[in-house]
Amino acid sequence: MAATVHSQHTLETFHEDMVHDAQLDYYGKRLATCSSDRTVKIFEIEGETRRELETLKGHEGPVWQVAWAHPKFGNILASCSYDNKVFIWKEQSGSWGKIKEHTMHTASVNSISWAPHELGPILACASSDGKISVLTFKDDGKWDAQIIDAHAIGANSVSWAPATIPGALVQITGGAPNVNVSKRFASGGCDNNIKIWSYREDANEWKEDETLEGHTDWVRDVAWAPNVGLPKSYLASCSQDKTVLIWTQDTPNSTWNKTPLRHERFLDVVWRVSWSLSGNILAVACGDNKVTLYKENIKGEWELLSELVDQ
Repeated sequence: MAATVHSQHTLETFHEDMVHDAQLDYYGKRLATCSSDRTVKIFEIEGETRRELETLKGHEGPVWQVAWAHPKFGNILASCSYDNKVFIWKEQSGSWGKIKEHTMHTASVNSISWAPHELGPILACASSDGKISVLTFKDDGKWDAQIIDAHAIGANSVSWAPATIPGALVQITGGAPNVNVSKRFASGGCDNNIKIWSYREDANEWKEDETLEGHTDWVRDVAWAPNVGLPKSYLASCSQDKTVLIWTQDTPNSTWNKTPLRHERFLDVVWRVSWSLSGNILAVACGDNKVTLYKENIKGEWELLSELVDQ
């Protein structure tokens, strides 16, 4: 789910402190925000108006990110915090309540990401303890957790690959596993690296496929582009080193190639990167309060489309 673009000043009228994330649900009707005030708020969106529906409390530190699950699983929202915890909230009979408290991490949980809905209700969590946990909701109503030693100094971000392998325009249905379905995600860490992970069904474990080196400082965010008929995989990464890199992979087993988004560095730390739902426009959020949009031209070069400045 793509984040909505609102003025931070407008959002902060609803929170008592800095807003760290804002995410629209699948239908674009509800907005979830989280803040240093330790709360998560849910708003109903109608045109230019917002109506607060709920304030979710329970975290004991700043809440860094929120993530909506696909609506096929119900109205479910995950949140992660500096308090080392991940909460999963669910709306039932018009009231929100906590259905899972994930406490396996020993440091701040910095990023959360739901897997593509074709893979089931699966949540990946990246923590400053260097580990990534993968939570899977089972048919018996319990949550299974797997822990991956990912980035020695700390993990800052995690992003799932599309469920469908690029170029494989197939209909994913029930029954036997489809060979064109992929269970992969990318993570970015304080070791300056991006890592690609894939799930091995035979061993029931996550394995590191590749380490992508190119940044010279902490990787702040990674974002895997949606696959809507694109012939190859696209991955964006941004860093404390004030750069954004675009990584491409022609086939699932080929080498990843990197291209700088632009030749000059950004003016400040680049905190977030996010793809449009069509997968061909990249939004870049920088520490200088600017959000810039880029698109790849037919020559494979990335062009600046527009620039938004938060006054």
